[in-house]
Amino acid sequence: MHTSSYWIGHFKENANQKRVIWNTKPGITDDEIAVILPSLQAWQLGETSEGKHLIAASEKYAQKIQDPKYVDAIKLFIKEEQKHGNNLGSYLDMIGKPRIKHDWGDTLFRKVRYFNTSMELWTLAVIVVESTAQIFYQALKDATGCELLKEICTDILIDEAYHITFQTERLAIIFYGKNHFSKSWRRIVYKYFFYGVSSLVWFAHKGLFKAGGNTFESYIRKMEYKYMKTLKVITSPLTVQLV
Repeated sequence: MHTSSYWIGHFKENANQKRVIWNTKPGITDDEIAVILPSLQAWQLGETSEGKHLIAASEKYAQKIQDPKYVDAIKLFIKEEQKHGNNLGSYLDMIGKPRIKHDWGDTLFRKVRYFNTSMELWTLAVIVVESTAQIFYQALKDATGCELLKEICTDILIDEAYHITFQTERLAIIFYGKNHFSKSWRRIVYKYFFYGVSSLVWFAHKGLFKAGGNTFESYIRKMEYKYMKTLKVITSPLTVQLV
């Protein structure tokens, strides 16, 4: 388990990493664009959130646990997500395709976030979305021969691995602070929420997932692995020992 100060240091250091060579000319084909464009546009939109409601929830939570640095860590996390959106947007600009302003999946998620003030629900939601994002960006990377897009996906995948750790550690702290009964019903809620959101993401982007070599069965197996790995970390008493 890491402190908020550790994560602030991580996000600041990672911001200096330059993994995308932007003078590389896009080499995507028309056939690839036809398959991946709708999902690429939708995901780009989703990565551009200002995170105002997440910041508000983190401020309320940080005050409760007396850890003001956690808010700074959350702000840097949001900034890194926005970098993903900016990179995907730049790529869309380079291939002459528009950035969209509306998507039903993004709209639904934003409406849920608007009414959510719970750090626990925020963290759980981010873990699920980041888990699906790992499969999404790997599928996107495998679905194209464009080296520039592959570099963008690799950069995001590296970031997402740390994002999941960051959020999983926080959910573990929140979970560990609950009583036995609360932990029992939360295990059930976490599970249904995880698989429910995972299924929605598949049906919204199944064309891209399939183009990247996934079937629904293989996708669910991957998500099951991620769920079990996350649950094991969250429910382990050793997880909350700060370093």
